[in-house]
Amino acid sequence: MPSGFERAVFAAMSVSFVLGAVPSWADGAADPTYGRMNGDLSLVVGAGAMVVPGAPRVEGEIRSRYLDTAGVFAAYEDGPLVASDSEPRRALSTGVELRPVFLARWLNGLETERARLDMVLDSIGLDLGAIFLQPRAGGFASRSGLLVGLGVEIPIFANASGPWIDLQGGMRWSEEDVALGIVRGLVDRSAFLAITLSWHQFVSTHLVDVWDEAPQ
Repeated sequence: MPSGFERAVFAAMSVSFVLGAVPSWADGAADPTYGRMNGDLSLVVGAGAMVVPGAPRVEGEIRSRYLDTAGVFAAYEDGPLVASDSEPRRALSTGVELRPVFLARWLNGLETERARLDMVLDSIGLDLGAIFLQPRAGGFASRSGLLVGLGVEIPIFANASGPWIDLQGGMRWSEEDVALGIVRGLVDRSAFLAITLSWHQFVSTHLVDVWDEAPQ
């Protein structure tokens, strides 16, 4: 049987957990953005695995977003680095990202008051970009194509700045497939799923202030 002291410690820990789960703005210190308005620019750096047909590749990426809504990205994948006989062997992609859910929900007061759920919903985004591939029998970036991806991100803590788990899936098409419909293998057309552990950081750049004029 647990002692009275042990039961008191357990009760105190339980209350602390419950209070910690209460929305951060319940006491009047409202922040339904969970720190996403602490800066106008968000920077994301991550590394993980690219799960593709054939064999996996390691993957690293960087992203930059304005108001956590629209931005650019670049990602690099490498199979030989982990002795993976993947096809293609390496890939570099870059493009634009659009995440319209966050501002639409926040400006209309549609938060659920559950930090992680709100941030997961707001993270749904679309990627559109170009990809440069290295097939087994070719040099780096000897093939190019188009990619379209859909992503969602899961915060580990109930704050926007910090570690996240990112999931990104989509399709890739080579220029031959897009222009001529020629598909010889995975280099020309394939699905993908990226699983990444990333760090998100919000910084203030005052980009909007550049367009502000001082009062006369």
